Amino acid sequence: MPDLLLELRSEEIPARMQRKAAGDLKKMLTDGLVEAGLTYEAAREYWTPRRLTLDIRGLTARSKDIHEDIKGPSTSAPEQAVQGFLRKAGLSSIAEAHVHSDPKKGDFYVAHISKPGRAAEEIIAGLVPDIIRNFPWPKSMRWGPASAKPGSLRWVRPLQSILCTFGPETEEPVVVDFEIDGIRSGNITYGHRFLAPGEITVRRFDDYVGKLEAGKVVLDADRRKEIILADARNLAFANGLDLVEDEGLVEEVSGLVEWPVVLMGEFEEAFLAIPAEVIRLTIRANQKCFVTRPQGESEALSNRFILTANIEAKDGGKEIAHGNGKVVRARLSDALYFWTTDQGDLPDLDQFRASAEKFGLDLKKPLDQRMARLDHLNVTFHAKLGTQGERVERIKRLAEELAAVVGADPTLAGRAAVLAKADLTTEVVGEFPELQGAMGRKYALLQGEHPSVAAAVEEHYKPQGPSDYVPSDPVSVAVAVADKLDTLVGFWIIDEKPTGSKDPYALRRAALGMVRLALENGTRLSLLSTMANHRKTTVDQIDKRQAREQAESGGDHAHGGGQVGDGKSVDRDLLAFFHDRLKVYLRDQGARHDLIDAVITPQSDDLLQIVRRVEALGSFLDTEDGKNLLAGTKRAANILAAEEKKKTAVAEAVEPALFRQDAEKSLFAAVNQAEKQAGEAIQNQDFSAAMLALSVLREPVDSFFEHVLVNDEDLSVRANRLALLARIRTATGQVADFSKIAG
Repeated sequence: MPDLLLELRSEEIPARMQRKAAGDLKKMLTDGLVEAGLTYEAAREYWTPRRLTLDIRGLTARSKDIHEDIKGPSTSAPEQAVQGFLRKAGLSSIAEAHVHSDPKKGDFYVAHISKPGRAAEEIIAGLVPDIIRNFPWPKSMRWGPASAKPGSLRWVRPLQSILCTFGPETEEPVVVDFEIDGIRSGNITYGHRFLAPGEITVRRFDDYVGKLEAGKVVLDADRRKEIILADARNLAFANGLDLVEDEGLVEEVSGLVEWPVVLMGEFEEAFLAIPAEVIRLTIRANQKCFVTRPQGESEALSNRFILTANIEAKDGGKEIAHGNGKVVRARLSDALYFWTTDQGDLPDLDQFRASAEKFGLDLKKPLDQRMARLDHLNVTFHAKLGTQGERVERIKRLAEELAAVVGADPTLAGRAAVLAKADLTTEVVGEFPELQGAMGRKYALLQGEHPSVAAAVEEHYKPQGPSDYVPSDPVSVAVAVADKLDTLVGFWIIDEKPTGSKDPYALRRAALGMVRLALENGTRLSLLSTMANHRKTTVDQIDKRQAREQAESGGDHAHGGGQVGDGKSVDRDLLAFFHDRLKVYLRDQGARHDLIDAVITPQSDDLLQIVRRVEALGSFLDTEDGKNLLAGTKRAANILAAEEKKKTAVAEAVEPALFRQDAEKSLFAAVNQAEKQAGEAIQNQDFSAAMLALSVLREPVDSFFEHVLVNDEDLSVRANRLALLARIRTATGQVADFSKIAG
């Protein structure tokens, strides 16, 4: 079967767009081919900085002929129905339809549609120009004299040539002929624009790849990555160094070159006084280069870096490496200035004394100065939630409260919370925002802070995703929970909650972070009371700020923190949001969704307790006693629910004097014992013991249903027996809602 080769060659495509653009091209063309009635065996996309390529194998040479009968309305139908039929069938008049008869329904119209198949070349020639005109580039441009005309072609960068060949392996392929805005398809491509810019005549994909390689173009992006990585490792090793690997940078650099040539540059060793993260980010962001470290080192860097050129220079790349070195040195000079400046005194310290007093800051210390400046400048956190300084006040108070819960020193937790956002005003973080937290930790250590305080300054942002690490230092845990809970409570107060796929403030991530902090550190936290207290603190702070602003402006309109609904409904709604995040987390861990639903109630506000209940319930239901008790309990619940629905009388309390069977007496005694022992075990947070206590119900429940008829003719006996079933539901309900468990 024939193969199709398509190449769209243009000026430089931004590296960040290449992979997606190639995937879009593949999807748009293959979808179009299938819709037109063609099939194919395999399709693969390729990309370089200057071309998008598709290799489609085993494409059918022609679409099938189509014969279709479309049944229409009765010949006596109104004109409106007839016109609808004509539109559906694609007929220009009713004369083109046929009349069929049915003994019962009478005469009706039928359209006999015949569409001859089309050659694949014809289909491709129609599809590709349409795809090019409607390609979903994030940004595109017009160019040349035609750009002034309405509807002129847009592409990410000027489109220069189109290669499109089609045919079986055993024959000479043909050029699929089409034209778009003066660019006609052909069988010509071009090699590397500096090293081999001449024309290359192509037949099919295999010789296309080989001829491009001879023309200094490596088509496969994954192979370019392999070349870059292998050559960079080898070059580093040859110089007694290790490459600091960076998958994201390899991906980006592979999209900047068609013919990767790996070289080594260097900078002065004096720059190694800058933190390694800053050096790495400076060189990465500005020059797309890799850093190296001495062999065997885990942290310290060397003064050599590795760059990837797109050309084989006659001097072996010396001038390219020298030029990159000059730029790197200039950038590192800036970074050294930022690093040094951040450790010095701010020029306007007198202005910050009120802020320093508010937070207990020492203005002899650089990081304290930066926190005082952050508060003094009234940097906005959110228009409705106040400034960063006000937020730090809230986080400090909450972190000190949480310290006792997580086993942290409240003084250290408060100090860490005060310094947690201080590096936001440093020069280094201003240049490299991704280093916030990490730089705060370095500056905190430099000014002699307790190691736990310094660690919390960095780790309070953690975890930032499902695969990110979870802090374990109690001070870090206290500040991390406080930071996330403040965010969630604040945005719930002002009714800025996630909707659908939109979550601009990353509130789902914050809630999942709190779930992981609690569970992976074994922390018990009463969310409802903690949220309620913090909500009151936040609303009071907002109200005071609004009152102050109104007094300053002479206004007298009402204020109230922008709170939506009453406080308790806010807390309940936020707790339900935590439950949703917990369910996602537990399902990802392999927990059964029905067990989670059976354990969680609207009032369940201890995440760790929920998880331990789920674990204990799962273990219990894996036993024979658990399976049988589940069956009996569900039977009891179903009978009770059915009778309650029918408004059957159920006694308020079980009356032993009405028992007629030994099985009733045995069940009543077992329920009393199980309810008491399970309740005590739950009070002690021993959910395995609670399950064990319930297991004594298994035999008496089975015996009850074997020997006792619940719906006795005596209404008082019936009501008493239903009350006994209600006691089973109550006893087991202390642990879980068994009616929600599958099985």
